[in-house]
Amino acid sequence: MITDVLNNYNQEEITIGVIGSHSALDVLDGAKRVGFKTAVIIEKGREEPYNRYTRIIDDMIVVDNFSDIFDIQEQLIEKSCIFIPNRSFVVYCGFNRIEKEFKVPIFGSRELLKTEERTGFHNYYRILEEANIRYPKVYKNAKEIDGPVICKIHHAKQRVERGFFVAKNREDFEEELEKRIENGTILEEDLHEASIEEFISGVTFNFNFFYSPLFKRSELLGIDRRFVTDLDGIVRLPANQQIKLGFDEEMKEIGNYAVTLRESMLRHVYPMSDRFVEATKHLYPPGMIGPFALQTMITKDYEFIVFDVSTRMGGGTNSFMGIGSQYSAVYWGQPTSSGKRVSMEIKKAIEQNRLKYILT
Repeated sequence: MITDVLNNYNQEEITIGVIGSHSALDVLDGAKRVGFKTAVIIEKGREEPYNRYTRIIDDMIVVDNFSDIFDIQEQLIEKSCIFIPNRSFVVYCGFNRIEKEFKVPIFGSRELLKTEERTGFHNYYRILEEANIRYPKVYKNAKEIDGPVICKIHHAKQRVERGFFVAKNREDFEEELEKRIENGTILEEDLHEASIEEFISGVTFNFNFFYSPLFKRSELLGIDRRFVTDLDGIVRLPANQQIKLGFDEEMKEIGNYAVTLRESMLRHVYPMSDRFVEATKHLYPPGMIGPFALQTMITKDYEFIVFDVSTRMGGGTNSFMGIGSQYSAVYWGQPTSSGKRVSMEIKKAIEQNRLKYILT
């Protein structure tokens, strides 16, 4: 089906499309720098900040709800649109509908989008296992808890956010769970989709990669870390004040910042990305295409433990928007953001008449 759509495209008039959220600005800016037309789909009421960035947006399509994108597919196809998925696209539109009903060609693997879920047969733990990449121990239920854990669950009111919490043991977990259900942070009916993982102490690094089927290589485009509200504010206080104030912390990502890794440690990073890509090829052929991210904890013993995975552009890529990163400059002789790298791959595929190898 996608091949039939693509055969009718005017490859000299390609438009890069994206949902107006998450990492859209990086995608749009990168597309314009490479020379493509752009289209952004925005939910009514969320026009800011996109209506202020006229340089990078050729067409702003406002819909009542993000999920209404299924109703404007023909409009996008008429523009010879190649769509770039982000987390908001998956959350608001649903990976099942995207995989089965979205007719617009997607850059990357639409099948891999569902592996970001932590429950069910299709999950990223399965890929990490295949890739021989260490990840936190996962508990099937609270009865198995034998030490400090983190519970990963949706926030009750802000569904795309996190209701995550930590606990030191099973008793503490049950107390925290009951307290957060009572204060409305999480919903009891979401527990069946929650993931309970061992809590690992270390330093977090979010590695933003790009796998190129055209160059047959995995590139490290940048590294970022997260600002988390209101946890970041709490940990700035001395311990005695934290205890005295008695905050119930929440863990909602509010921003990202660029970081570097000690250079000698990079020797562990690249093989990890290569194994991940090969695992996706084996489990979900043709496997990874384009951007992906491995959120990693590095312990005091220099053990790399991946605790979250993005099989599309990660939220931290806006840290390098417009300026790229020092790591991407190693490949290209100039800083290259993830958004720009996506459009570079699309442009090269058009030149080589190989678009079908990077779209699904």
